[in-house]
Amino acid sequence: MAAALSKSMHFFNGRAIADVTGSIINGNYYNLSTLNYFNYTFYESNSTISNASACYLVLPNLYPAVLPNGTWVNGTSCYDPYYGIGLRGSLGILFACLFAASITLTLANLGKHGRLFLRQEKRFRVIGRRWQWYWMCFVATCGIIGGASAVDVDRDYLQGLAIILQSFFFYLMIPGLLGVVWEGVRHWGSWQERQVYDQDPFSLPQNDKRSRKEFFMPLIFYLFAWLNFFLNIPRNWEGFDAQGSAEQIDATASPLATDLRFKIGAISAFTAWCIICWALQHAIHYYKPRNRGAFNSSVGLIRQTPTRFLLTIPLLLTIIGYTLSASFLWELNPGNIVANVGWLYGLGYSPTFLILIINEIDGFMRRNEDRELMDQRIARGLTIDAEIGFTRVRKPWWWQRTEDRFLTPEQRLKALTTEMGGGPATSRNIQRNIELGILPIRPPEEDEEPFRDQEAISGPAFSIGDSDSDSGQSVSQRTMSTAACRPQQVKSMLDV
Repeated sequence: MAAALSKSMHFFNGRAIADVTGSIINGNYYNLSTLNYFNYTFYESNSTISNASACYLVLPNLYPAVLPNGTWVNGTSCYDPYYGIGLRGSLGILFACLFAASITLTLANLGKHGRLFLRQEKRFRVIGRRWQWYWMCFVATCGIIGGASAVDVDRDYLQGLAIILQSFFFYLMIPGLLGVVWEGVRHWGSWQERQVYDQDPFSLPQNDKRSRKEFFMPLIFYLFAWLNFFLNIPRNWEGFDAQGSAEQIDATASPLATDLRFKIGAISAFTAWCIICWALQHAIHYYKPRNRGAFNSSVGLIRQTPTRFLLTIPLLLTIIGYTLSASFLWELNPGNIVANVGWLYGLGYSPTFLILIINEIDGFMRRNEDRELMDQRIARGLTIDAEIGFTRVRKPWWWQRTEDRFLTPEQRLKALTTEMGGGPATSRNIQRNIELGILPIRPPEEDEEPFRDQEAISGPAFSIGDSDSDSGQSVSQRTMSTAACRPQQVKSMLDV
């Protein structure tokens, strides 16, 4: 052990000094017996002394000492922050703040475009227009963690968890970015289909070649996107921190960062990018006006493509190309701490942030789709009225406050069916409308018999006398008595 220590010792005043009992390493005297007993080894390449459980710096400006019981005094761990924040850490903080700000914009757009103003249809679910914003929140979160981890990458003397976190979350952003661009393109095509379907529900059947393509395209895309995830993410990442010396890099870090799984993962990401382009071409082909000829079709494809896709799709290809190059060249790899940070931030984080901010700006410029569809229905109704010569009278604002006026005729019939007949909804309405509560009951009076008709007169109707002189008086009494009697009340048909 003494020979190994003296052979690998750093030079002090141009010479390595060692004797039988102790050694001088970078101007500090250490007892050889103590170092051998606790199995410490000095590494001249990075000026550290360590065993299986501890590692300390033995630089000229540090003065650590080891006691006979193995305790270090004034020792600095190899994994403590030693350097200041460099360019990598400064740019990491900048991008972490930008990604954090983008989350607030993403949530605002999610609330704007994810809100319903029309009744949800089975063919066009509201979750379809929200997935893009969900993926953007995921990508921004990965960018925040990766950018914040870059601070400790610059400060650590020997790399540890920081470089692992930054590399891990950088590669985790790739399937998230694929999801952002894919969901944007897919939903844009769905929105074009919805507008055509709203004009004529029978123009787009669900059993033709077009619908079969739209069924299988998402399955194929997510197959390659998840293939990229499972090839890059579930692995042993501990080898990325083995960059203490050139020997460690060549033996561990570089082979791990450029292995076959990263190469196949980058190729699968490129395949998913090609499927995104196919989905965009599919939507333009079926839902936009067609152009004749190869040249006119190419020009029309570019003109009818939204501006955000003309920007985000090439940016996504830039990131995929960088990861593919980094899987072959260690000098470009994001896990290389001595690589030029321009590769990582210029071809990795910058295109990622641009993809997010372009979608944010486009989201604020576009209207909610339900509101846009409501305006289209009103415009079509006015056009039809003008064709048949019908002039609508402008109704006051309080005439109709419900949103049923924006329903299609088919949706209005379904709503009427739900209210009038069939299904559990009608059963609930009938039960709610017919069910009786407690009826008020008037208690009978003491002298009242509830099952006997009230007599029409209180006294005799006729007075029979023995003489003719009483007849006139009897008739008059009868007339007066009849006029003063109460009218008879018929309670049932049995009383008639």
